[in-house]
Amino acid sequence: MTTKTPDTPAPKPARRSKADQRAESLEQILDAAEELFSQHGMYGVTLKDVAQKVGVHTSLMHYYFKDKTDLFQQVVKRRAPITIGRRVEAMKRYAEETGDHPTVEGALRAFLDTDLDLYIEGGEGWRNYGALGGQLNNTPVWGAAVMWENFDPVVLQLIDLLKKAMPEAEMEDIFWGYHFVTGALTLSLARTGRIDHLSGGLCHSEDFEAIKARMASFMAGGFKAICKQRADERKSVSHG
Repeated sequence: MTTKTPDTPAPKPARRSKADQRAESLEQILDAAEELFSQHGMYGVTLKDVAQKVGVHTSLMHYYFKDKTDLFQQVVKRRAPITIGRRVEAMKRYAEETGDHPTVEGALRAFLDTDLDLYIEGGEGWRNYGALGGQLNNTPVWGAAVMWENFDPVVLQLIDLLKKAMPEAEMEDIFWGYHFVTGALTLSLARTGRIDHLSGGLCHSEDFEAIKARMASFMAGGFKAICKQRADERKSVSHG
């Protein structure tokens, strides 16, 4: 007679520590805040809005954050080291590979393409962060200070590369060129849908692959054009 052995009970799932639960809760809050801030800006979102989106009580928000400004700053700082680190490494590698002969387009690709890859590969969270960055870069009161604090060093690294690529160019013209680059980049990151409407669906603001394929080349042409034009003007004045 066969003796039936009792089924082996399924192992109980390991209980998560309170620290793990808090970390998961904080990530959910930051994700929700990032999405809301990217859509409505800092002044258009309240702690209550974020709490409702996550499905928690507003009192929990005050456990994690002093106020809305603290929440906003934590949202920005969560991803900033990743995008900054990738750009720094990409430009450092490019500088080492090219030595004294970088090109304008090569420098821009190290700076722009590296960042665009995050929005292509990183999912909706990174795209929300990109849209938030677009707002920061175009908001003079609170946005500019956040940009200065987090992103100035990596931008100045790009400026140094561009100066090496265009040694005859005036620094004034290089900074203006960057100003135009960052405007085009942040408009693209905002994903407004404007180009979708204008092009009748031929282009899509969500298509970061298409942006990556064109932006660095387009901007390099602009850099070289304005720097050459300004150099020609200076020569004309000096010979006049």
